[in-house]
Amino acid sequence: MIVNNGIRAREVRLIGQNGEQLGIKSKREALQLAEEANLDLVLVAPKARPAVARIMDYGKYRFEMQKKEREARKKQKTITVKEIRLSPSIDTNDFNVKLKRVRKFIEKGDKVRISLRFRGRAITHKDIGRDMIERMAEETSDIATVVQRPKMEGRSIFLTLAPAADKAKN
Repeated sequence: MIVNNGIRAREVRLIGQNGEQLGIKSKREALQLAEEANLDLVLVAPKARPAVARIMDYGKYRFEMQKKEREARKKQKTITVKEIRLSPSIDTNDFNVKLKRVRKFIEKGDKVRISLRFRGRAITHKDIGRDMIERMAEETSDIATVVQRPKMEGRSIFLTLAPAADKAKN
């Protein structure tokens, strides 16, 4: 925002400190009125014809804006993507442990990327890996939605899950 002597417009539509319209004034008159009130002349809409300026305490205004930004940042939710790795030869109990971890991440509000890597000749049994990934999606279907269907990339299959919309609102 342009303040006081930084304003280049010759005349401005002036708004008083309480929001009242003071009409179109020359830049010199507007600066004088602002000085008399011990406040700043701030250009609000430079593209308007004539430009719109307001008499206000610019330091206080900037402080309020920074305060609002801080509050907005506090309320902002950052979504992190957690990754769980599986293998095609994983045992039932190990699968259940990984499933519990996936559920914990999703309940916390994080997205989860499940990767299953094929090693050596295991790549010949892609159907086993795909079934395992599908089972993981099925087991978490009550609390999660599939963002990205199981997708083969090189020697790995990836699946991305996110918290279900109705659960995230609570």
